[in-house]
Amino acid sequence: MNFTLESTDPGSKARTGVLKTDHGDIQTPIFMPVGTAGSVKAVHQRELAEDIKAQIILGNTYHLYLRPGLDVMEKVGGLHKFNGWDRPVLTDSGGYQVFSLANNRKLTEEGAIFKSHIDGSKHIFSPERVMDIQRIIGADIIMAFDECPPYPCDYSYARKSMELTHRWLQRCIDRFDTTEGKYGFRQTLFPIVQGSVFKDLRKQSAEFVASCERDGNAIGGLSVGEPAEMMYEMTEMVTDILPKDKPRYLMGVGTPANILEAIALGVDMFDCVMPTRNARNGMLFTSEGIINIRNEKWKEDFSPIDPHINSYVSTFYSKAYLRHLTISKEILSSQIASIHNLSFYLWLVGQAREKIKEGVYASWKNQMVEKVSRRL
Repeated sequence: MNFTLESTDPGSKARTGVLKTDHGDIQTPIFMPVGTAGSVKAVHQRELAEDIKAQIILGNTYHLYLRPGLDVMEKVGGLHKFNGWDRPVLTDSGGYQVFSLANNRKLTEEGAIFKSHIDGSKHIFSPERVMDIQRIIGADIIMAFDECPPYPCDYSYARKSMELTHRWLQRCIDRFDTTEGKYGFRQTLFPIVQGSVFKDLRKQSAEFVASCERDGNAIGGLSVGEPAEMMYEMTEMVTDILPKDKPRYLMGVGTPANILEAIALGVDMFDCVMPTRNARNGMLFTSEGIINIRNEKWKEDFSPIDPHINSYVSTFYSKAYLRHLTISKEILSSQIASIHNLSFYLWLVGQAREKIKEGVYASWKNQMVEKVSRRL
């Protein structure tokens, strides 16, 4: 994998680039739909490629490890073959899922011991094991195994967690560099910056990660409950340290406004379950603002969901029809809303990319943040 920086915005730290992988090129800044169990919920691969225009999707190491399991993954030839997605895939390390299982896991120097949420069976994720699992899943971009500290947490916990993450990272690198991919294409490893919301820890972690000289770097442990301004402060501090010639991935972020602000701080890659999760609950993100499609005001609104989004569902179906499906609890409502929201997210980062190239991102961003955050 290699990354080419194309252009920068004179009024901010925003930039455009191209990430080249063996499964295709990724134009940055980019949003990556989340396919937890090998599927972006309620969305076919054809719709992901042709309507949403996704360039890369995520798979979840923890969930795929438990089900369908590594035997199935290896037998079929990896996730690309299993789900039919022929473009790039990124897998997370499973660290966040283990973090969220706080009552069912134990952290040791060796790794994380946890119980399956499916059947209660006991498992261990070590840095080496997580590298092997992601090799078998067959992602183009593999994430290092880390601990994601909760917010809030005290300084002592955050420091010990960061130091553990750094020790685990070195073991991930050693394992990754002494093993080969299984399916004939190249894979790459991204380390993850931690440190909670403490400036000195974030600085220390970013410097350590930068010194590892990998193909790209991630920022983890944010968007876990801290105020947005604190997230932006930590993000800017880290992006100022991470190499400019490598892609930067802000994990698990976020709202349209979060993404626009983080692009201005020099972030290139994003993922979040919000567009699909909120879609299933009747919340739509549009170019004019946020819609709760359940509201009575949309009952007789026969205009398209969003005429500015170049996706079949956004321009074909009306707000009134989608409201009817949602109120009636028709499965089609989740499909339409999910495809629309993801299309909007890809449209938004595409617009950002064009504005950066034009050199007007900073002023455009300020207008768009206000627009996409308002309730209609």
